[in-house]
Amino acid sequence: MSAIKSFLLAIEMATRKRDEANQAAMQVQSGHLFAQNQLTQLETYAAETESRWTAAAQISTSPELMRHHYQFMGRLHHAIGLQQGVLDNENRKMEYAKRLVLEAEFRLVSLKQVLKKKQADMTILQSRREQKQMDEFASLRSRQLTDRYLVESDHEH
Repeated sequence: MSAIKSFLLAIEMATRKRDEANQAAMQVQSGHLFAQNQLTQLETYAAETESRWTAAAQISTSPELMRHHYQFMGRLHHAIGLQQGVLDNENRKMEYAKRLVLEAEFRLVSLKQVLKKKQADMTILQSRREQKQMDEFASLRSRQLTDRYLVESDHEH
């Protein structure tokens, strides 16, 4: 029975670890979503700025204004590149978190399967013990009846 209790404890701990891994994965997913939204906002802003600049430049522009625009767009594209790096890092974190969840889930399922096997083995063992006891009882009862029959038949003769 202590083996069963040990497995139940291991299953409880594995369940807790799996739940913690799921919680961590949800936090990582939240960070990933935030990084993705930031990147989308930057890209949208860059496209809108470029569109406005193109429309305004068709009316009139100066070399100084063009230089400022290109510098600004350069910084904006640099920020987009940095944010893409953040998103790539968040992707790696998500993959790692998913792997941890899968490993924790696999461990939990494995422990449950081993517990089920042990319980089945114990049931079989208990059935065999009960059968052995019944066989011994039947054998003893048969001997007692045979002995009684022999004793009675000896007294009749």
